[in-house]
Amino acid sequence: MENSEIAGGPWERDEYAHVRVARHGIAAIVTLARPEVHNAFNERLIAELRTVFDRVGADDSVRAVVLRGEGKNFCAGADLNWMRASLDRTHDENIADALRMADMFQAIDTCRHPVIGRIHGYALGGGSGLTAVCDLAIAAGDAHFGFTEARLGIAPAVISPFVLRKIGESHARALFLTAERFDAARALAIGLIHHVVPAAELDAAVAAALHEIARNGPAGVRAAKVMARTVPQLEGSEARETTAATIASLRVSQEGQAGIHAFLEKRPAPWVTDDA
Repeated sequence: MENSEIAGGPWERDEYAHVRVARHGIAAIVTLARPEVHNAFNERLIAELRTVFDRVGADDSVRAVVLRGEGKNFCAGADLNWMRASLDRTHDENIADALRMADMFQAIDTCRHPVIGRIHGYALGGGSGLTAVCDLAIAAGDAHFGFTEARLGIAPAVISPFVLRKIGESHARALFLTAERFDAARALAIGLIHHVVPAAELDAAVAAALHEIARNGPAGVRAAKVMARTVPQLEGSEARETTAATIASLRVSQEGQAGIHAFLEKRPAPWVTDDA
């Protein structure tokens, strides 16, 4: 797979210490690149991930983002040195540190493009939080998850809004309190991930998902993501008006007109590409 830099922004690969960003077809490939510590979070990785997703999200030439980890594991949670440093911070300094992490998760969660998680090995603590903010999470059969913070006498606080939306209160209460690790089959059953495949087929499964997205109108996909994220929080009348306004705007848009005409005329829409 030959990657190229993303056009339209400062995507030089040496710009980041702990993240690699490259382009393949319609997708930006964002790789956590701290394999020597199992891609664990520290302050710089958190800041770089937020910056990358802000920049990629603003680039309309990108139609999807793949989030992956380098080495044996996706993300094993918090870096030991980062946790050690928190012991010497004041309460206010720890609040600021936690808010930076929350902003990073928010940047991924609200990225305008669909985010596909390629999950392998361990996805623990914040790694399970990263899994929760992926729109489509595809995991290897040997992946393991866990909200393990209580083992350290802390709690999965920053990730909880994203995880609760993904798996619901019942599963969160059980898994947050036990801090137990669980396998991909259970992660699939509770809705944390969407597909489980053999490890050898993980890249092919991600490529298949990108192929499906490549068949869809980019603006339609972005609107669909907004609907999925926001409509559950709307009251009945507001949901009625918001969804009606959204479909009306899409129908009269250049993309919507082109897509409907292509469907009626039984030909591919102009955005359909095999370059996934």
